[in-house]
Amino acid sequence: MQTYAAIDIGSNSCRLKIARVQQHQLKLLHEDREVTRLGASVFESGVVSPDAMASTLLALKRFYRAVKLHSADRVRAVATSALRDARNAQAFLAWVKSETGWEVEIISGLEEARLIHRGVMGEPGAQGKCLLVDVGGGSCEITLSERKRIRETISLPLGAVRLTKEFLPGDLPTEEELARMKQFIARELRRAERRFGLMRVSLVIATSGTAAALAQAVRKSRPPGKGGAARGEPLAETRNVRRLARKLTGMNSAQRSSIPGIGPKRTEIIVAGAHVYAELLERFALPGFVYSDLGLRDGILAQMLAEQDAKTTAHQQFERERWEGVLATCKRYGVDPKQADAVRQHALQLFRDLQAVHELPQEYGAWLEAAAMMRDVGKFMNYQGHHRHAQYIIANSELFGFTPLQRAIMSAIARYLGKSRPDPADRSMRSIPPEEFTHVHRAVVLLRLALALNQDRASDVLKVTLHVYPKRVLLELSPGRTGAELELWSLRKEADYFREVFRRELFAALA
Repeated sequence: MQTYAAIDIGSNSCRLKIARVQQHQLKLLHEDREVTRLGASVFESGVVSPDAMASTLLALKRFYRAVKLHSADRVRAVATSALRDARNAQAFLAWVKSETGWEVEIISGLEEARLIHRGVMGEPGAQGKCLLVDVGGGSCEITLSERKRIRETISLPLGAVRLTKEFLPGDLPTEEELARMKQFIARELRRAERRFGLMRVSLVIATSGTAAALAQAVRKSRPPGKGGAARGEPLAETRNVRRLARKLTGMNSAQRSSIPGIGPKRTEIIVAGAHVYAELLERFALPGFVYSDLGLRDGILAQMLAEQDAKTTAHQQFERERWEGVLATCKRYGVDPKQADAVRQHALQLFRDLQAVHELPQEYGAWLEAAAMMRDVGKFMNYQGHHRHAQYIIANSELFGFTPLQRAIMSAIARYLGKSRPDPADRSMRSIPPEEFTHVHRAVVLLRLALALNQDRASDVLKVTLHVYPKRVLLELSPGRTGAELELWSLRKEADYFREVFRRELFAALA
């Protein structure tokens, strides 16, 4: 049985969750959390302070011991808003790696929202059309979900720590400070309003510590016998959230800490977080929210399970989300998916039928398909040098479900379809680990062959049969209505490169 560990390095706190796979489901083994305020110095000076680094690393080393104790087979550590903004983020991540061996991945706001959505969609009550809101330390992710599929999402710089450091420096906010913060919140929420339009949702689900504190404070202030919602937590009605925001604003830190649910570690940032929720609920005319204790780390665990276990429904959803992201990128850059799909089909066939030759890891099949679909996105910028442009676009686009390393690999596969060859010194290869160089090289050859099989063919897709022998590979082409002379010529041009990479001769002939 596989054991997974998910680490969320947030702007306000670090969280750990360890789970074991049992009968295609995750069973919780251990969880931990530590408030480290990693983002506090970032939102003031643009860098992570030495003290914040040290306190965060102390928590991560405790997590490391727990991961070792539970013999986790896979660990995924991600960092969010604070390290997205910090100028010295890479120095901190290098320190983390030297102490724990973990490669921490800085994820974008939209990828953060996607993973939160994946985690929360394990909620039994999360059906129909839902709005997910996560007010973290550095950012606020808002996601519109319908039938457990993302319809729209946005990440806004409305984290509780960020707003506190930028607008509320003192214990008791002045009217001017509060007015500036509310004006900033309103401006950012207008961006969300333009993105989402009029929303009619059956449920608003809020996650993270700020939502937990507000939900508990509202529940304690409500008369007995009222309320009730998902996972046993009460509905935090909009009017009560607004009332609580006003109440907290007029209190000092000691008074706020006495309110049930707030606690001493959240008193400094709860005012900003409460105003974000109050403004958001009112602007979108929402009745209130229910709190879910699921979140980013649950989404990371669910994705690890989906990647490894093809028998889960989560795996099918994961693959669908990734493919939708690829198609959306094609559409954004003017690529016709129908025309690109013929190359994808041949690339997939070559990957399957030449498995004994290329010996690529199984996950390269999906990356090869994605690269085949997006190989021409660079033409949107300029036809000249479009392979270089495609590499840049793929590596830097928001492709849900693909990590930065996976995007780098796909972009490199799409990069070398012209006259150039993969070179470890190339800029496109610098972010790829040396152990992947050979894999990328072999995937490039497969995609070049798939392109050779599709020379300006509008609809008459060639049928190909592959024969693998100890020292050679034969491709038999059924010519179809328009012949196959151009494809034969193109394949023979690739024979030298094929021999160089696979140490076998490549032959192409008509069936």
